Amino acid sequence: MKKRVLILAGALAGVLTIFFVVKGNKSSENTDILTNVKLGKFTVEIETTGELEAKNSVKILGPTGLRNYRIWNMSIEKIVTEGTEVKKGAWIASLDKSELMNKIQDAEAELDQKRSQFTQTQLDTALQMRQARDELVNLDYAVEEAEITLEQSKFEPPATIKQAEINVDKAKRTLSQAKENYKIKLEQSKAKMQEVAASLRKEEREYNGMMQLMQSFTILAPEDGMVIYRKGWDGKPIKEGSQISAWDPVVATLPDLSIMLSKTYVNEVDVRKVKPGQSVSIGLDAFPDKKLFGTVINVANVGEQRPNSDAKVFEVSVQVHGTDPLLRPSMTTSNSIVANEIDSAMSIPLETLHTQFDSITYVFKRDGMGIIKQEVMVGETNSDEAVILAGLDVTDRLYLSVPAGFEERQVALIPEMDGKRQEPEVEPSPIELEPTITLPDGRVVPASSFQRGGQRGGKSGQPRRGNRGGNRNNSSETKQTTTTTSEDNK
Repeated sequence: MKKRVLILAGALAGVLTIFFVVKGNKSSENTDILTNVKLGKFTVEIETTGELEAKNSVKILGPTGLRNYRIWNMSIEKIVTEGTEVKKGAWIASLDKSELMNKIQDAEAELDQKRSQFTQTQLDTALQMRQARDELVNLDYAVEEAEITLEQSKFEPPATIKQAEINVDKAKRTLSQAKENYKIKLEQSKAKMQEVAASLRKEEREYNGMMQLMQSFTILAPEDGMVIYRKGWDGKPIKEGSQISAWDPVVATLPDLSIMLSKTYVNEVDVRKVKPGQSVSIGLDAFPDKKLFGTVINVANVGEQRPNSDAKVFEVSVQVHGTDPLLRPSMTTSNSIVANEIDSAMSIPLETLHTQFDSITYVFKRDGMGIIKQEVMVGETNSDEAVILAGLDVTDRLYLSVPAGFEERQVALIPEMDGKRQEPEVEPSPIELEPTITLPDGRVVPASSFQRGGQRGGKSGQPRRGNRGGNRNNSSETKQTTTTTSEDNK
């Protein structure tokens, strides 16, 4: 008997133990987490990711003037390893010369053709001018012969003398015209030679320019420094085989590592908070233990859209204070821009804030043994907390999550937000219209003026039948009743 009692007592104790354990677990699961309102210094920081680059650098340029020879792009055959320390005049890169070589061959053939054309024109003009000079000599002889003939004909008849005089005049006139024509031919020959000579000089100048340009396809360092590849339109550094544009033939840069910048981008929502002169705390992914400091020196006025991103961002340049031999261009930085600092402010975690109707911000506040759904006025915010301007006290305790059963509670509004809330739109309730009936003569009367039972007389507004003698009076009465009813409805 005692054994049975002990067994029952042990079983009951086990059941009670399990019950209290389960109940305790449930109560612990349902326990809400509370937080205090914090009073103290509040800092508004904007966290961004950036990249180190030198503030000043010397550009290493490829060939310039390629567009003069209708070359728009060139490929990199070989290039020195990025980060290499080079001296002035050291080899940096070699570019593909195949396209330029083809143009040089074409220019050489065109130059030979122009030279041949120049020689041919020179010979033709020399021959033409020699013929013109011989013609002048012959015409001089013709004038002398005509004058001798005139002198010998002084004893001849007058007609013969007159003919001789005419021949002398014709010979002199022909000689004069030939001299004028010679001058014109001489000018024509000069102009023709100048034309072919100019064309020849143009081809020679283009050919010589191409030959000099070929030498610049081997790129040398203009100064001492560390070689840093330039980045393409996609943000990736160039490499062997990359294309260099004739409009911007920069191959690499030699940065001045004494002054470094952290180039970062700020979202368009936060850019209004960033201004030149603000302090920045800078961290390096390569050296997590190293902390640097800087100052915002420039904020872009125009936004841009970065690759693989839908948001608009604004470029911000942060100058790093001091120098450090560990700093290298293209290192990834984490920037914390101090946009604002408030010496004494009440702040709460962002998790405690909730919104209603997009204009009422509230929290769940502990009030003794109860809970209040309290409206608050929010000021500055950062990534973790928000400043509270009105609605709370420093001694208040807030819920980090929504307490069960309090979602639909009414919000306790504060007077500081009066006139600043956006009232929710309430849809107007539909207006129920009284049903109407259209009579055979076209009149519309309310359905309530008729009885469903179908009585033929006695009710106002119902048509009567059978009494022809009184149709006119009844009709006028019905019309008057209908008009009155319509006016009442209006």
